Amino acid sequence: MESEIMRVDKYISSQLNGVSRKDAKALCRKGEVLVNGIVVKNSDVKIIAGKDIVTVQGENVDYKKYVYIMLNKPQGYVCSTCDGKSPTVMELVPPELFREGLFPAGRLDKDTEGFVLLTNDGELAHKMLSPKSHIEKKYYVELQKPVEQFYISEFEKGMEIDGGDVCLPARIEFVPQNEYACYVYISEGMYHQIKRMFQKLSNKVAFLKRVKMGNLEINPNLGIGECLELLHKDVEKIL
Repeated sequence: MESEIMRVDKYISSQLNGVSRKDAKALCRKGEVLVNGIVVKNSDVKIIAGKDIVTVQGENVDYKKYVYIMLNKPQGYVCSTCDGKSPTVMELVPPELFREGLFPAGRLDKDTEGFVLLTNDGELAHKMLSPKSHIEKKYYVELQKPVEQFYISEFEKGMEIDGGDVCLPARIEFVPQNEYACYVYISEGMYHQIKRMFQKLSNKVAFLKRVKMGNLEINPNLGIGECLELLHKDVEKIL
């Protein structure tokens, strides 16, 4: 477990959603904070996060420096911490999982569903989003017209789409018993990329859902709009 030296009020406010530094100071003054079983009324006392046991109002406050959340994003939400016009994915995070500094590591279009990773780990997000990483993402796609065999070679050679953008080689996989559906694997994330790829092939995307990032698939039991906290070892599968 990672450890870090910090003030006890900072520790409490960083680990308990809805508790500000001011609130944490007040809890200390009231004698409702214990460190290793000893009442601490001075809020600037230093603790070793991840080692010292902090108790607030009789409940232990476990230390998590970083949180990783799998969200099954619904349509109609934008991947942003704030927008002003549309609801954001942050509004779907339940209070018990919310942490200061949480943000979506990557984006999905407003009308696209599926796997979005939310975290406060900037270093991991940078690795994920770096063009050098080329993390493969898998999407389930439903089209207005049937999938055609020649799409395979068009995707594999790396097609040029509108605006002159040239895509990296991608893969397409047919869905048995559904000629209008397929899976698409891409390792980059151009604006509306999959929609533009099919538009180039004179077809149109009717439904799009991201179902896998790297080697981590979306949990099949995770309902639309629901969140699931992940372990770091699970997140490493993305990389």
